[in-house]
Amino acid sequence: MSRLALYQKYRSQSFDEVIGQDYVVRSVRNAVRQEKVGHAYLFCGPRGTGKTSMARLLARAVNCENPGQAPCGHCANCQASIEGTHPDIIEINAANETHVEDIRDLIDRARLSPMMGRHKIYIIDEVHQLSTSAASALLKTLEEPPEHVIFILATTDPQKLFNTIISRCQRFDFSRVDSKSISAHLLKIAEKEGFALEVPAAEKIAELADGGMRDALSILEQASSYSGDKVTEETVNEIFGLASTGEKISLLDDIFDQNLEGILKRIRNSEEHGIDLKRLTTDLCEALKEGVIWQYTGNPSLLHSL
Repeated sequence: MSRLALYQKYRSQSFDEVIGQDYVVRSVRNAVRQEKVGHAYLFCGPRGTGKTSMARLLARAVNCENPGQAPCGHCANCQASIEGTHPDIIEINAANETHVEDIRDLIDRARLSPMMGRHKIYIIDEVHQLSTSAASALLKTLEEPPEHVIFILATTDPQKLFNTIISRCQRFDFSRVDSKSISAHLLKIAEKEGFALEVPAAEKIAELADGGMRDALSILEQASSYSGDKVTEETVNEIFGLASTGEKISLLDDIFDQNLEGILKRIRNSEEHGIDLKRLTTDLCEALKEGVIWQYTGNPSLLHSL
């Protein structure tokens, strides 16, 4: 049996485990506790920021048999949801089911009463990829939804949706997860998985993930598979063709000294070692920007990293 990928194994199983989306968690949790859950939600934001995980948690919470602890994770409804067998929680990927016939079938089934829980929940991922006719059919249902149905729409591209669909949903915008939260989470996971992860390596992975927790976990898994029991910054640099901090500083020194021979040698060496020159150029620009900030302010808290 194949093992679960880290991003699957460590998917949030409770509201407390969701990282970097505090306002979304607080709003959704309060709605569940106060029994003020709406009939339609729209979760927007970059990939890997927790939209689908939050949709599943909301779906689990509204059918949980212990409202004060929802989702409790122990009742029959929660267990069925965790195992992916709950008959009233239906997930649809709009990238694959874009046609109006798919949505009409969904609408017909939505009229039926829930089989196990109190609500029937439809999670539609990448909803912006629905065809125009399918989106129109969905809009009609959102205008007059069955009382027992909750729609949770997720998208990375909300501007492609009909404004009329957006206006009928409670919209939540997911932000990129900050690098400190990502690196701290990666260090905890590495400890649980039984391999060493150096802090600089965790910070480098967080930088590469660009605010996406799922991407960060995928990078961590790739790095741990490559290096074994210990993931270092050098490991991450080698896998993704990145120059070390020392190499970047040396190249900048040669540039400021107008040492053309040294510059060319370093660039040639970078090419031979598979370093991504576009990424190197971006990193050098970032380093120069940091230098200007330091020169004018002398405040280290304003600096990002080299």
